[in-house]
Amino acid sequence: MTDLFLYDDARARTFEPFALTRPASELRVGAELVRRRWERALRVTAEGAVVAPHLEDFSEEGAPGAARAALPAGAIVANSRFAPSLAPAAATGTAGAWTNGGRIAAVRLAKETPLSALAGGETALEALAARGAPTVEIAGRWIEEVWDLITTLLPALREDIDLVGPTLACLPVEPAHVLGPHGLFVEQGATIEPMVIFDVTAGPVLVSAGATVRAFTRLAGPCFVGAGAQILGDRVSGCSIGERSVIRGEISESIVIGHANKGHEGFVGHSVLGRWVNLGAGTITSNLKNTYGTVPLWTPSGVRDSGVVKLGSFFGDHVKTGIGSRFTTGSVIGAGSNVYGASMPPRYVPPFSWGEGAALGEYRLDDFLKIAERAMARRSVPLGESAKRQLRAAHALARGKPAR
Repeated sequence: MTDLFLYDDARARTFEPFALTRPASELRVGAELVRRRWERALRVTAEGAVVAPHLEDFSEEGAPGAARAALPAGAIVANSRFAPSLAPAAATGTAGAWTNGGRIAAVRLAKETPLSALAGGETALEALAARGAPTVEIAGRWIEEVWDLITTLLPALREDIDLVGPTLACLPVEPAHVLGPHGLFVEQGATIEPMVIFDVTAGPVLVSAGATVRAFTRLAGPCFVGAGAQILGDRVSGCSIGERSVIRGEISESIVIGHANKGHEGFVGHSVLGRWVNLGAGTITSNLKNTYGTVPLWTPSGVRDSGVVKLGSFFGDHVKTGIGSRFTTGSVIGAGSNVYGASMPPRYVPPFSWGEGAALGEYRLDDFLKIAERAMARRSVPLGESAKRQLRAAHALARGKPAR
């Protein structure tokens, strides 16, 4: 059995506001997490992840733990910034490397490799490839910048749904409720109430088993709704909605990683919602500048021009917003923040912030953990000791304090 390890390289470790609390392999690209894309492509289950030190205790259902020992000979190391096609890759058993666009996306180790060789994230996988080993071209996309999660969303969704949808056992849908020529896949076990419109004019739609779509919803493709998600009304267009999320109100060309709550009205566009995000009623994101120019975005190396005209907000894991919150174009809200009030927050909100507008203080660790545990318990998900250690490490790193 082949071991698979997902590798966060140095660039992946800058994908804030998410890199503080989750590996890049646990980000959603198109309809699926990067890790699951690799597992499907290579037909193996991930054994571990090579991540930054503050993520060593990352714990989430289905995710492998951090690698803590040497990587064995024969193991596959895959770059977390590459999102493979959901079509199985060829020649998995004999390949020494998988390439895309002239770059190595994954490599099979010819010999045992110490974890220290990859720990800093600076090592390119080309350095680990065995000389003369057979290579296989693998379809997929490189994620070079965090905003590529949005720029690649629509084409990735179209491809993903067209690949996966026909393989599922699906329910029939009344033709009068379907507009457009693309595919519609409502998996058996999904619940679709009357008066739902599926607009597949611009791309296909897939609703997973266990999901619920309430009356007076318009799902516009390409659009993916994950298992256990609830869509409560209004227009959901060009989105990837992760498992057990709750969505109401207009949301456009956005990614919801999973277990997030947007249960009220308020426009969200061209945005990414991390896990356990809760947007208060009437929370609104701007996704287009009045000048129609490209959107600057805060990054760990400074504010940079994304080159993208439509870009909304990036909400890190466990972010909470108060009712009526408004976010300007290209906002980055750091993980664990709780922001509220009538004043618009700054374009960059540091992790574990608490407060209104520009008057942001520190969200005390004990209070944050107590509320996070309470919020997760509402979905019957425990906040385990390993996850608590990881969040403590993230808080310490973000706030420049010793971990406790």
